[in-house]
Amino acid sequence: MTSESDRQLLLRIAREAIAAHLSGQPAPRSDEQALASRRGGAFVTLHHAGELRGCIGHIEAGDRLIEVVARCAIAACSADPRFSAVTEAELPRLDIELSLLGPLEPIDAATDVEVGRHGLVVERDWHRGLLLPQVAIEWKWDRDTFLAQTCHKAGLPRDAWKHGAKLWRFEAEVFGEHKGH
Repeated sequence: MTSESDRQLLLRIAREAIAAHLSGQPAPRSDEQALASRRGGAFVTLHHAGELRGCIGHIEAGDRLIEVVARCAIAACSADPRFSAVTEAELPRLDIELSLLGPLEPIDAATDVEVGRHGLVVERDWHRGLLLPQVAIEWKWDRDTFLAQTCHKAGLPRDAWKHGAKLWRFEAEVFGEHKGH
């Protein structure tokens, strides 16, 4: 579990990286000792006025977490293909949510997935999709719908999880600013 001070630090790193990117400056480097050696995967989700505005992440746990958060924050505000780039005018009302990913665990059956606790990764051939644990809760999905939607996100048939696609589950520590503007 991440301490409250480290959570606030990671949120500040994300916000500062976005602000620097929007103003054309390089992202500030952070060598905060509290998190300097922690490695991990993370997703940065942006909301504006309660609506999704971007979400980009990095699954692998090999990079320094503070660098992953900064990179993903910049990508979420500028490179999510579903949205136009975030503008400087939006920044003050942007809510940042971080999902720090636990390790991926291969699973064999739908019963290995607990909605609300696990996120999912599905993969077959060159297709791969990931949905965070909170997505199933937000959309009120049951387990089968969550599995089907993860397959769909990967560009696979919705029942690919029943027909040889590889599945992994993971847990995530989710926290954010929740400015509520």
